Amino acid sequence: MLIASCPATDPELLSMIDAQQRELREADGGLDGQVTVTHQDIRYLVVVVDGRPVACGGLQALDPGTGEVKRMYVRPTHRGRGIGRHLLVALEELAFQAGHTRVCLETGTYLPAAIALYRSCGYAEIPVYGEYVDNPYSVCFAKWLPVAA
Repeated sequence: MLIASCPATDPELLSMIDAQQRELREADGGLDGQVTVTHQDIRYLVVVVDGRPVACGGLQALDPGTGEVKRMYVRPTHRGRGIGRHLLVALEELAFQAGHTRVCLETGTYLPAAIALYRSCGYAEIPVYGEYVDNPYSVCFAKWLPVAA
């Protein structure tokens, strides 16, 4: 397994983000909501297994101390193998290297596997924030990162 940086314009990354958005729409019953798929200020990572990208995630700075995990996705054929957990750790390392002391994220109440992953990785539920405030299906989490000695 290789985890590597990836440009926001990479076709494989865009394919996974599109698949993620389709799954989210299906999982939430097709609820309407404005979705911003890519941002130029998100730093993306891709997990490659046997030469094929199988997972992605991004990190966007919310403020100088806080990074937000965005677009976490593992292809269905590769779920249950710990890939999401490895990707999340890599995104936390990226946040730490960027000088963030905290990482936060949003997911949907209809994604119990994602919620379980975040909780098992040390994330605690926080009040919804930003663009998620008016979404009754949003649940947000945060984790404090270790401070460099």
